[in-house]
Amino acid sequence: MHLSEVYERMGGKVVLQRLVDCFYDLMDEDPDYFAIRKLHPQELCSSRQKLFMFLSGWTGGPSLYIEKYGEPRLRSRHLPFPIGSVERDQWLSCMNRAMDIIGLDLQLKKSLATAFAQTADFMRNQSE
Repeated sequence: MHLSEVYERMGGKVVLQRLVDCFYDLMDEDPDYFAIRKLHPQELCSSRQKLFMFLSGWTGGPSLYIEKYGEPRLRSRHLPFPIGSVERDQWLSCMNRAMDIIGLDLQLKKSLATAFAQTADFMRNQSE
């Protein structure tokens, strides 16, 4: 499945918002995600909104992030934050759990998990 087909197949805006909310709820509540939680501001409203907007366009839905902020330039926007293997792995674990919790279709989850893993690995900026 191509990533551009995911938005509609997952259920669009409503399901994507549930995924983002579940992801940030887990990050905020589970100490297993401390390394990535500490990279975020105390209040997660803006982070939730930006991830939702980014994922909307990234999965084939409306390009909300680009319309508001321009090209994502993910790596350069994340350079101020130390991201190594620990942070990558925590982010992926948290997102995979969120996909499980909201009951995302297995084929969709596999497609997203592969794309998330490639992107998360690209975001690393700390040598191990």
